[in-house]
Amino acid sequence: MKFTYDLAIYGGEVIDPVNNRQGCFDIGIRDGKIVEVTEELDRTQAAQTINARGMYITPGLIDMHVHLSKIYHGQYGHRMLALAGVTTALDMAGPADEVFQIAQCHGTGISVAVLNGIRPGYDVKDEDPDADELEKVVNGALHKGAIGIKLRGGHYPLTPDSTARAIWVANKCQAYVAYHAGTTRYGSVIEGGLEAIELAAGQALHLAHVNSYCRGVSRPVLAETEDMVKALINNPNITCEAYVSPFNGTVAKCSGGRPESQVTRRCLTTGGFEPTEKGLEEAILAGWAYVNIPQGGVMSLATGEKAVRFWRHLNTAAFLSFPINPPEPRFRLATVKRNREAFVVDGISTDGGAIPRNTIIEIGLSLVKFHALTIREFVYKTSIRPAAVLGLKNKGHFSSGADADLTVIDFERQKARTTIANGKVIMHDGVVCGSGCQVVTTSRGEKHVQSYGLHPYVIDLRETEFYRRTNRPTNDN
Repeated sequence: MKFTYDLAIYGGEVIDPVNNRQGCFDIGIRDGKIVEVTEELDRTQAAQTINARGMYITPGLIDMHVHLSKIYHGQYGHRMLALAGVTTALDMAGPADEVFQIAQCHGTGISVAVLNGIRPGYDVKDEDPDADELEKVVNGALHKGAIGIKLRGGHYPLTPDSTARAIWVANKCQAYVAYHAGTTRYGSVIEGGLEAIELAAGQALHLAHVNSYCRGVSRPVLAETEDMVKALINNPNITCEAYVSPFNGTVAKCSGGRPESQVTRRCLTTGGFEPTEKGLEEAILAGWAYVNIPQGGVMSLATGEKAVRFWRHLNTAAFLSFPINPPEPRFRLATVKRNREAFVVDGISTDGGAIPRNTIIEIGLSLVKFHALTIREFVYKTSIRPAAVLGLKNKGHFSSGADADLTVIDFERQKARTTIANGKVIMHDGVVCGSGCQVVTTSRGEKHVQSYGLHPYVIDLRETEFYRRTNRPTNDN
């Protein structure tokens, strides 16, 4: 029998703000695309059906900040994202080749874009690379299938001048550029976050996890938060996201008797521990530092002797989380608006993936239940706006011909019940059943992505909201 639909989802409450649609509708899918949204489909014409009664049906969640490379145990991240209802994600560290290798073996059907991280002594020769070296790095990232670069200044800083050069070079090359704020002058604190906006000098920049610069290190936490809000309102060239988990993520690797990451050292000091390898071990034993450990097919948080043994087994090259994010900036930055319509912060992200804090639904829906966001605003911040920023024109809505990316949400339990990516069910009732990976890339990286046997989803960065928000330099300037 030849079916009209490959898949039909029926009985749920559809939330589709782009098409001004909210109510009980059925959705028909064929060849990975939305073909019909109507009050009642003929379900006998569907090869597969899903009963979504009592659930919300939203466009697939798009997480603008995740980690899927080796150091983060990325082989678990694809499964964790599918379980969390995410259909598209932006990896913010790379390297692209490593992410693609992991996706070959461990993909669950989600779409992934990659930014290649920049670390002095590894990706550039030192903390003050010149424009020529930076341009080679940016162009190399694009040819390798990444859509741009990530400056990892909070962990591994460049000088302020070189950071500004890197942003300028990325804009010149029309590459995406994100920044975990921090230079050799200021660290990953409010001064570093505000410095990042100044260094952008009106150019396109994605300022990562803006809540993480508002932890009350320099001033009262709400004062720091309002300083960040004001700066973002005054600088619309800045793309940003904030995550809503109390846990951060950082690197446990130590050398010379102390953690390599400035963020890790700062977290130890904040918790009353010495910023040394010995201090880190004491923090793990005391339950202040949580080691990310594989368990049951996902990554989990662990403390105590077991966590120390795992950390030592990896020669300290594990990943850590600290419960260091105050609630006030997390909730304020997730909900604050520049006017009655537009949000100051573009997206609710997680900085998760393989890091166990994929809490867009778990915590994000608490804001809906608290009436801090409407369900339509939740969809705007978790799908519509991220799709526009990344130039994913066929995602974030249920228009005819759009990509069939859907998240079926159990609102009462605040969990994803079903995840559908490109028309395929990749997770249902806690069982991950998807495979493969679609890679969001540019025309320059398309062939490299194909060399891994992965499907490229080609975007034009010039047509993304990231670059359309203000006038910026191009290769022709």
